[in-house]
Amino acid sequence: MDYSETPVANQFRLGFLIHDVSRLRRTVIDKALKPLGITRSQWWVLSNLARNSSHEMVQTELANVLDIGKVALGGLLDRLEASGYIERKADPGDRRAKRVVMTRKGEEILEQMQEQGADLNRETLRDITEAEVRLAEDIMHRMKKRLIEMDADLRKNSG
Repeated sequence: MDYSETPVANQFRLGFLIHDVSRLRRTVIDKALKPLGITRSQWWVLSNLARNSSHEMVQTELANVLDIGKVALGGLLDRLEASGYIERKADPGDRRAKRVVMTRKGEEILEQMQEQGADLNRETLRDITEAEVRLAEDIMHRMKKRLIEMDADLRKNSG
């Protein structure tokens, strides 16, 4: 399809739909997690810690992975630590660095959140076939790859 000849409103429809689905998904997840006493942002921190076999990361590395600033991450970690889901420890290799370590309580809440998330995903995709999901995933992966390339080009050309 040649988007240069498409009416302007239709050119941006996919972008609006992606944004709306993402926003609505966040809203539903936040409401579903509320009884657990944890936010989607805190879940994101715990999920990324769980990607490492040791369930820990250096705080600056975690900020980079999450693509958030140190101050924003610090507030999230404060709340997670106060709830007993993580601990911050000195890094043995660099005394100035802090390691963020998921506790057993953090692993337990993450498991509950993952179960809740799986239920929400099943309900969200209820009327969508597996083939349609695969096609949508493929399209989104290609769009993401292209946007990463475009971002890199823009950074290179602006710097």
